[in-house]
Amino acid sequence: MGNRYSRQILFKPIGEAGQEKIQNKHVLILGCGALGSANAENLVRAGIGKLTIIDRDYVELSNLQRQQLYTEKEVTEQLPKAMAAKQRLQQINSSVVIDAYVMDATPVTLLPLLKNVDILIDATDNFETRFILNDLAHKEQIPWIYGSCVGSTGMSFTVLPDETPCLGCLMDTMPVSGATCDSVGIISPAVQMVVAHQTAEALKLLVGHNNACRTKLVTFDLWNNHYHMMKVDRAKKADCPTCGENPSYPHLNYESRTKSEVLCGRNTVQIRTPQKLNLDELAHRLQKIAPVRHNHFLLSLEYESYRLVFFQDGRTLIHGTDSIEKAKTIYNQLAG
Repeated sequence: MGNRYSRQILFKPIGEAGQEKIQNKHVLILGCGALGSANAENLVRAGIGKLTIIDRDYVELSNLQRQQLYTEKEVTEQLPKAMAAKQRLQQINSSVVIDAYVMDATPVTLLPLLKNVDILIDATDNFETRFILNDLAHKEQIPWIYGSCVGSTGMSFTVLPDETPCLGCLMDTMPVSGATCDSVGIISPAVQMVVAHQTAEALKLLVGHNNACRTKLVTFDLWNNHYHMMKVDRAKKADCPTCGENPSYPHLNYESRTKSEVLCGRNTVQIRTPQKLNLDELAHRLQKIAPVRHNHFLLSLEYESYRLVFFQDGRTLIHGTDSIEKAKTIYNQLAG
């Protein structure tokens, strides 16, 4: 192992045996924004054996204030976050196997990627996706670590199937607000605090110290100097459809949802189509309408007061509106 992990090995709860375990484990991180990129970097530096990262978005200038893996170069190149993260992470530790996916997270796309995954880390920005993750984690019996932050606040909880309450159980207990980073902003220390909790919990699980995992929901407000640990044992419900006695995993019927959605707080609509897009062909058609920029993963152009980003997997982001009907009209005018 050389000296690369020497300081981590000197930490007695990990040691040589724990480091060996870490280097033979597989973690999947869903979302590669602020929480995801920081957790990914921590785990790669810690020597995780395999890391799978999934994200549907691309690097934008406003990300750089808190998303530590990215630079202005990735903004200029319009690289998808998953691919930009993989490039940087491989430079940090070339011995880690890293799989990166630019895609929407649905039960259909996620399930095949869960084989031999030891831990799931939540780094998403919406509860719809988290509930899918919650159902899949319990169905496949994989521990997962919840995390969220906005403004100067954040929270985290480690969900252990058959032991702790699940996210559905906690929803009646957690102090969840409707605020988002796009509506009230965020400071990077709040991100780092959540990440510290998530990565620490991941390391405990990776080395087999499950009894050291935090059993309480942690919440904090760094600006107002609040830190709270909430006991949630009694939140676990016997009739919970996800972790109860007769689970039905209701959120796995995800493909029945609408194929268009408003992205929370971003004045953006996402439209999904089942077919992959031929970006070269699309670029040839659209360059007659407006200047086009594209790479292997996505194509973008400015049209009237809107910005459209087409992804190879069949998704389109239409920035500049929160009206699904308006977004559909624009999409049909250009790509329909």
